Amino acid sequence: MLPYFHLLLVSSIFTFASSSSSSPPQPSPTKNLTLLGSAHFKNNSIILTQELTTCNSRSNSPVGRVLHSFPVRFLRSSSNSTVSFSTRFTFTIVPPSPPCLAGDGIAFLIASDPSSLPHTDGYLGLPDSPASHPFFAIEFDTTFNPGLGDINDNHVGVDVDSIISVASIDLMSEGIDLKSGKRITVWIEYRDPEKIIRVWVGYTDTKPEYSVLAVPIDLSKTLKEFMYVGFSASNGRGSSIHSIQKLQIHTFESLTPNTQMETVSSRNCLMCYPDDPSIEEAEISLYNDHHKDNRVLELAFGLLSITFLLIMVATISVLYCMCLTKRQAIKQRCNENAQMYRFQEAGVPKKLKLSEIRSATKEFDQNRIIGEGASSKVYEANLPSCGNVAVKRFSKVNQPSTLGNQFATELATMVGCLRHKNLVQLQGWCCEANELVLVYEYMPNGSLDKLLHRRTNATRTLTFEKRLNILLGVSSALVYLHEECERQIIHRDVKTCNIMLDADFNAKLGDFGLAEVYEHSERGRDATLPAGTMGYLAPEYVYSGIPTVKTDVYSFGVVVLEVASGQRPVNEDGVVVTEWVWDLWEKRILFAAADPNLMGRFDKVDMERMLMAGLICVHPNSQRRPTMKEAGRMLRGGLVPDLPVKKPTVMIQSVMPERTTEMVARMCGEDADTPWSTPRTHFSSKAG
Repeated sequence: MLPYFHLLLVSSIFTFASSSSSSPPQPSPTKNLTLLGSAHFKNNSIILTQELTTCNSRSNSPVGRVLHSFPVRFLRSSSNSTVSFSTRFTFTIVPPSPPCLAGDGIAFLIASDPSSLPHTDGYLGLPDSPASHPFFAIEFDTTFNPGLGDINDNHVGVDVDSIISVASIDLMSEGIDLKSGKRITVWIEYRDPEKIIRVWVGYTDTKPEYSVLAVPIDLSKTLKEFMYVGFSASNGRGSSIHSIQKLQIHTFESLTPNTQMETVSSRNCLMCYPDDPSIEEAEISLYNDHHKDNRVLELAFGLLSITFLLIMVATISVLYCMCLTKRQAIKQRCNENAQMYRFQEAGVPKKLKLSEIRSATKEFDQNRIIGEGASSKVYEANLPSCGNVAVKRFSKVNQPSTLGNQFATELATMVGCLRHKNLVQLQGWCCEANELVLVYEYMPNGSLDKLLHRRTNATRTLTFEKRLNILLGVSSALVYLHEECERQIIHRDVKTCNIMLDADFNAKLGDFGLAEVYEHSERGRDATLPAGTMGYLAPEYVYSGIPTVKTDVYSFGVVVLEVASGQRPVNEDGVVVTEWVWDLWEKRILFAAADPNLMGRFDKVDMERMLMAGLICVHPNSQRRPTMKEAGRMLRGGLVPDLPVKKPTVMIQSVMPERTTEMVARMCGEDADTPWSTPRTHFSSKAG
C-alpha cells in the first residue's frame, strides 16, 4: 500500500523568527527546506556546521539546522492516532586536526516549536534541560558527557523531551566510527502499530539486515498534531564539519505489517534532498502553461476526460470477456474432473505445474536449498502466481506413485482446517512426473531456532517483549489445532526449528509432516513409534507411543524454557534444559535461568512467570499439565498453579508391544538417523 502523505501549506512564505538567531533563514535550492544558524549549501551538500578557526570557543559555535519549511501532520485525520514514519539520510562528520576536539554530533529531530530550541552552546542543538515544548530525536553523539548519561563518544541514542537518552548503543561495537570522515547512511523507522523505533547504520547504500537499535516506545505521548521535521548539529567546545549529502523522509497513515518503509523515489517524498530536477521542471512547466492559456488547458482536460471514459468502457468490456472466458474454462475443467473441483472448492491451495516449479527453482538448483531433511529438501523460489515462496520437494522414495482420490480428500480436509494467522500457510502443491511438491509461504526472518541461538546482533533483536509475543502466537496456533479445528490435530513436533518468523517477528508454526488428525469423539488411539525430536518429547510419549494434546503441551513448555533462557533443549555438554531449570527452581534461584543476552531488560516478575509457565507445561505427570489455552492465559499474566518444591518423579509403564519397545530401544542407541527424529527443515532464508 502506498503511503499517504500530509503537507500543510500554512503561508506563502514561512520563516522562523527569533531575536537570538545567529543568522536569518537562507533560501533553499529545493522546494521545502529552510536552513537555520550556520547551515548552508556547498558542493551538493547541506553543511550544518563547519570547522572553527578557534578551538574551545563556545561563543563561535552556533547550531546548524535544516528543517521542513512547513509543519507535518503526525496524527491520522480519520482516527486521531499517530502516523508511522521513516527517514533515510547520508551524512559525514569530519573531525578537526589535533589538538582540537570533535564537535557534538548530528541528530534527526522532530520538534513542536523550532523557535524554542537553542541556537548556540552545543548539545547537538537540543535543549540541555527538560524541554517546555515536546521533541523527539535520534542522536549520533561524538562527545562523551557522563553527566548526560553518555556511554561513550561514538554512540546512537533515542531522546524524548530530553538530551538524556532513553536508550543508546555503542556504534564502535557495530564497526561504525562516526568520526571517520566516511559517508554514513542511516535508516530510521517508527511503526506506530508496533510502538517501536528501529535504527540501521552502515557505510553503504544497502540497508543492513539487522538494526543496531530497536526500542519499544509510544510516541503518541510526544508527537502533536503538527510538528517540524529536520536535522540539527553543533560543535560545542569542539570543531567538526557536519554535513548531509542525501535525505528522505516519509510519513505513513496506513501501514500493513508487510509494508516496506524504505524510501526510494523523491516523487513520494515528504522532505528530500536533492530533489528530482525533472519533477520540478515538469511542475514549473505545468504552472506556466496554466497561466499562458487557460482555455487550452480546459480543452485538454475535456479531451482527457473523454479519453479516460473510453478507456474505462474498453477496460470493463475486456475484463468482462476475460471473466466469461475464465468461467467457461473452469466449468470445463470441473466437468472433466469432479473430484479435483471439490478439492479446489474446499479452499485448498491450487495445483501447480511442475514446469512452473522447476523454472522458479532453476531446476531445483542446489544453491537455492534453504532446508534439508531425511525425506525432503526446501528451496527458495519466486513463483509468478504466489510470489516469494518456500518449495518443499519430497524424496522420490518416500512419495506415493499417484495422487488418488482418497489422498486428495484427506489433504483437502486437513489443509482446509489449517487457516490461522500463526500457522505457516500452504500456497500450492504439485504431483506430477513422480514428483511430490508442497509450496509454502516464505518467512523472511527464518526460524526461531536460528535467531535465538545465533550470537550476533540478531539475537539482541529478540527482546523480552518479542519473545513473549512469539510464545503467545505459538500457543494460539496450538489452541486452534487442539480445540477449534473440525478435527483435532496433534502436531507432535513442536520445536523452535519449526517456529517461523515473518518480517515483523510474528510466529508461525510449520512442518506438519508428523501431525496426526483425530475425531474429537475418538476415545482410543493406537500406540505407534514415537515421532519428534529428542529434548522436546514428553516422557510418557516416549514410553507409550500414544500422542495426546498433553504431549504437545510438554513440547511447548520446552520451547518456553528455551526462549526464556536462551539454552538449547540439550546443550553440547548433555545438560537438559528442563532438568537445569527444575534444579534452579529447587534452589529458589529460578531467576538465574534468564537469558543473559536480554541484559536484564525485562520485568523480573514477568520473566519468573514465563519460566514457571514453562515448568508447569513440562510437569512429568501429564495430568498436571495445563491445556494450551490455560498456558497462553498464564503467559498473558494469569495465575500460574503452584509448582511442587522439587521435580516430581512419575513412573511410566510402557503399553507398547514388546517388539515395538525393542525397536525404540535400538533406535535410542548408536543409530543417529532415526526415522522418528524430524529433520530440521526451515522455510526461511539462508541468512544466519
